[in-house]
Amino acid sequence: MFACTCTGARAQSTFETGRGLEIFADIYRQLDMYYVDTLSADTAVRWAIDGMLYEMDPYTVYYPADDQDDLKTMATGRYAGIGAIIRQYKKADRCVIEEPYEGSPAQQAGLRAGDIIMTIDGRDTKGWPTSKVSSSLRGDAGTTFELVVQRTGQRKPLTFKITRRQIQTPSVPWYGMLDADGGVGYILLSSVTDQCSRDVRSALTELRQAGMKHLILDLRNNGGGSVREAVEIVGMFVPKGSLVVSTKGKVPATCTDYRTPVEPIDTLLPIAVMVSGGTASAAEIISGAMQDMDRALIVGQRTYGKGIVQGIREVSYGGQLKLTTSRYYLPSGRCVQAYDYRRRVTSSAATSLPDSITREFHTRQGRIVRDGGGVLPDSILAVDSLPTMVYDLVSSDAFFDHVNSYAANHVDIGPVAGFSISDEDYAAFADSIAASEFTYSGRTAAALKQLRQLARMEGKLEMAQTEFDALEARLKDGDKRSDIMRAKEHIKPYLEAEIISRYYYQRGAVQHNALTDKEVQRVVEMIKSK
Repeated sequence: MFACTCTGARAQSTFETGRGLEIFADIYRQLDMYYVDTLSADTAVRWAIDGMLYEMDPYTVYYPADDQDDLKTMATGRYAGIGAIIRQYKKADRCVIEEPYEGSPAQQAGLRAGDIIMTIDGRDTKGWPTSKVSSSLRGDAGTTFELVVQRTGQRKPLTFKITRRQIQTPSVPWYGMLDADGGVGYILLSSVTDQCSRDVRSALTELRQAGMKHLILDLRNNGGGSVREAVEIVGMFVPKGSLVVSTKGKVPATCTDYRTPVEPIDTLLPIAVMVSGGTASAAEIISGAMQDMDRALIVGQRTYGKGIVQGIREVSYGGQLKLTTSRYYLPSGRCVQAYDYRRRVTSSAATSLPDSITREFHTRQGRIVRDGGGVLPDSILAVDSLPTMVYDLVSSDAFFDHVNSYAANHVDIGPVAGFSISDEDYAAFADSIAASEFTYSGRTAAALKQLRQLARMEGKLEMAQTEFDALEARLKDGDKRSDIMRAKEHIKPYLEAEIISRYYYQRGAVQHNALTDKEVQRVVEMIKSK
C-alpha cells in the first residue's frame, strides 16, 4: 500500500510538472507571436527564471555561462583583475579608485586612491556605472590593458599599462595583540572562503608565539561561505572528531555530519567570539557550534539567522544553479534559520520566527539555547547609535576628497597604533566639508513633514499647528560645520581609519578599528576577567 501511494504521488508530481512547462511554453509562443513589441527570448526566459527563483529564497540564483564571475568570487574570494576597490565619483560622472589592494597589480603599477578612471583600453568611461567599470577592469589573468586616470594636482592624465592576475581578497585582513601585557590576541575573519582556515591557523600560530593567553575572534558582519572551512576553524579549538554541524536535505547526498578532521591547536585557550546582525551562514556555524560546545563566550548582537546551505548544480548550455539544498543543525540539534521565505508578508519581506515559538535546546554543560532567529550571544553588547548625518558624510565625495588631500600633504603618519588626528586637523576637516557641496537630509525633519501630512489628512493639523511649528524650529538643522563639530566623537574614528588606509591599506584600517572600537575594548576587559 505504501509503495503504491509513493508511486501515485510521483506520477502526480510528474504530471503537474509537465503541465506547468507546457502552459509556460504556450504562453511564451503567444507573446512571441502577438505581443506589440519584439521579445528577446533570452531576456524573457531569464525574467521567468529569476521570478521563480526569487519566490524560493534570496540565495537560489541562476548564473548563465557568460555570467559566472560573481559566483566564483563568492565561493573562493578570488578573481582575475587589477586588485582595487572602485566607487562612483559624482562630481566627474565617472568611477574612481577608492583603494588599491596592498601588493596588487594596481598598487604596484602606481595607482592611488582618488585616481579618476578616464579610459580603459581607449574606451571613454564617462557615465559608466560601477558594474561596467568593474567588469572591464577584470579579465583573464596575464592579459595587459591600458588605463588612463586623472590625478588631482596633475595637469595631464596619467597612463598605466597593467597586467591582470589572480587576486585573492584577504579573509583575515589583520590580526595582532591588542593587550600585550594581558596577552589578548585578536583575529578579524571577514569571510569564510576557500583556504581561510589556513590563514586563521597561521595567525593563531604567530599570536601564540607572541604570548597570547586570550583570543578574540571577530566575526562581526561576516557573511559566511564554506561549511567545510567553518568546520576546520572550529576544529582548531575542540577535540578531533567533534561533531560541528549536520546538514539535512531531500536527497541522501545533502545529508552529512561534519566532524573536525585533525588534532586541535588549543582546547583550553579562553576565547570570545564577537558577532553582529551581519554575522551569517558559515560564520553562524562557527559561533553557534562554539556556543553549543561551551567552548567560547559569544559576545555582541543576535546574528542574522541563515540556517540553510546552498550547493552548485550544472544546468544546460554551461549555466550553473546555486540552490538551497539543505538546512544545517548545530551540535545541540538546533537550526538557527530565522526567515520563512515561502511565507512573505509583503512582496519583498519574509516572515521571521517569533521568539515565543522557538524551541529550547541545551549546550554540553546544560545551558539553554534556542533555535530560530540566529545565534543569541551569551553577552549582549549594545551598539552606539550614529547620527544619520555620519552615514551620508562618510560615503560622500567631499569626505573622500578631504582624505585624499590630507594624504597628498602628509608623506608619513607614523605607526598605526600611535596615529590620531589633532584638533586642528579635525577643525580643518570641518571647514573643508562646510565649504563643499556636501548636503545631508535630516531624517527627523522628513518624519515631521510626514506627520504634518497625516495630521492634515485627519483634520488635526490646525489644532496642532503651533506645536508643529515649535518642534520644527527646535529640530531645524544647524550649519554644516557646527553639526560636524558636534558629531566629532562619531566622525573622527571613520576619518582616521580612512586616512590610515591611504598609507597602510585595509590592514591598517582594521588594526586602527580594533584598537579604538569600544565594543572590542569591552570584550578585552571581559575576556581577561574570570
